[in-house]
Amino acid sequence: MRRQTVLQYAVGVLGVLLMLLVWQLVAMGGAAGSTLPSATDAIGALIELLVAPQLWSELWVTLLMALSGLLLAVAAGVLVGVAIGTSPLAMHASRVPLEFLKPIPPIVILPVAVLVLGPTANMGVVLVVIGCFVSITVQSAAGVFDTDPVAKATGRSYGMSSAEIMGRIVIPNAMPYIGTSIRVAAPIALVVAVVAGLLGGGPGLGQSLLLAQLAGNRPQVFAYVLILGILGLVIQGVSQWAERRALHWHPQYRKDAR
Repeated sequence: MRRQTVLQYAVGVLGVLLMLLVWQLVAMGGAAGSTLPSATDAIGALIELLVAPQLWSELWVTLLMALSGLLLAVAAGVLVGVAIGTSPLAMHASRVPLEFLKPIPPIVILPVAVLVLGPTANMGVVLVVIGCFVSITVQSAAGVFDTDPVAKATGRSYGMSSAEIMGRIVIPNAMPYIGTSIRVAAPIALVVAVVAGLLGGGPGLGQSLLLAQLAGNRPQVFAYVLILGILGLVIQGVSQWAERRALHWHPQYRKDAR
């Protein structure tokens, strides 16, 4: 199992190196015109950014917006989802509105958010909440609603109260749904936090990317893209690790651990 994991990482690193090689060759050959900087120029700009204190402050602001919005969306989405999932009437009544809202991107309300809150970090947090709330609500409601009725009936036969059934049977059954929704929402939170700066003028990496673009500094633009890609991989990896740790008791995760 460990050898297979090492092999997977090695293949992944090889894929990254091949991608960088293709990028370098395309830029040197001029196939993409003069607008594409070489991979070496972009990596050089990346190294210059990494030693600049400003990058780390921008990175912190972006992560703070993404994590704050995600935590608020999780708290609100789980509460609303559990409330919806416990009532078949509420589940069926809310299904169409929630499915209608789920594919709508939060950028749609960006002008309103900028008008009300201004180009601030609070505006980014609000957009992240809106971007993550609906999907977490839908998954939480589905997890509660899909609880085996036989398991709940068994709990009642043993004299468990409604609160005990909710805490010991319903919520554990919904946890895989909730965990999956949080794992999917984590990179979305990062994307929305960056877009809040890129299109809404909010602070963080998105604003820096916009300024580099306006200045015509193409190597730095691609360096910011590389930073955001690496940050997205880190967030995705951390969310997957946290999901496995929190749900290690679930049969699917016990199966993967073998």
